[in-house]
Parts: sequence; C-alpha cells; structure tokens
Amino acid sequence: MKRILVAAALLSASFASAAMAQDLIAQATSPLPDALKASATVINYDAKGNATVLRQGTGVLVCVPDQPTEGFAVSCFNKALRAQNDMTAKLRAEGKDAKAIQAAVAEARTAGKLPLAPMGSMRYSRGGKTEADARTTWVIALPNMTGDMLGVPDKKGPPGLPWLQAAGTPGAHLHISNGVPTAAAPM
Repeated sequence: MKRILVAAALLSASFASAAMAQDLIAQATSPLPDALKASATVINYDAKGNATVLRQGTGVLVCVPDQPTEGFAVSCFNKALRAQNDMTAKLRAEGKDAKAIQAAVAEARTAGKLPLAPMGSMRYSRGGKTEADARTTWVIALPNMTGDMLGVPDKKGPPGLPWLQAAGTPGAHLHISNGVPTAAAPM
C-alpha cells in the first residue's frame, strides 16, 4: 500500500510539473506569430542563471518565459544569441544591474566572445508592468546601420512608429511596437 501511495504521489507531481512546463511554454511563445510557435525552443533560467530546456524546437528561435524580475517580460530571439542570453541570465543572478550587464555584453562582443545578431534576425517580445498590460514589440537586428541609411528615426517616437536603437553600432536594431496590449492586438 505504501508503494502505491508513493507511486501515486510521484505520478501526481509529474503531471503537475508537465502542466507547469506547458504553461511556461505557452507564455514564452506568446509574442510569436502562430506559424512560429511550434518550432521554437523554450528555455527557462533558475535562480543561479542556469538554463533548462523545457522544449527542444526545430526552428531558429529560442523563447524564454517571464523571469522573476520587476514587471513582466517574455522574449524570443535567434539561437545565435543564446550565449548572450545565457551570459545575461548569469550576470542578473549575480545581482548585476542592467547597465553593468549591458557593458559586460558589449565588452564580450568586442572581444569576439559573443556573436552579433545575424543581419535581419528577429526578436519578438512582450513586456509591461503586468502580463495583462504587456505590449508586443518586434526588433530586427541591423548591425552597424544608421537611421539615415534606413530612412527611420534613431530616437523613440510614439507607439507604433519604428525607430533604430544603438544606430551605427554592432548592436543596432529596429524597434516596431504595436503600442496596444497584446490581448487586444491581432497576431
């Protein structure tokens, strides 16, 4: 009888863990167009910044569910940026602030330890104070491009207008935000 109870408890815990993983996978892939959700790899980070693969995908995108930080944020990025994301998670776990993390990533890129985002690769994200008010943003990697080269502003404007951040640097990227909470935005 004791063995049956232990087996039942383990089976119950296994189902609960599988359901939790499915919830995290759905959350992590929520910024993606439906056509890309099934092929994305989904990883999660623990309190020490170590990654666990929740689902191995077949596509080029890697998605991360909301991490225990201020506000709500999920993102999907090109697998070429996995090392950068892993480094960021480790530094965040060590208590580094956003500015220190950004500097460390830039230094690692300059030293050739981290690859640049492939030209034209996408980052899909949702973020906000809460999941309910999260807004979707699409980011296109355009290393070393400038606003003048692309015909877009290099300063953030009203929601919905594209703009180039970090213009002229290896980390240059075009932001496109729909400015509408995801629950109300078409995908």
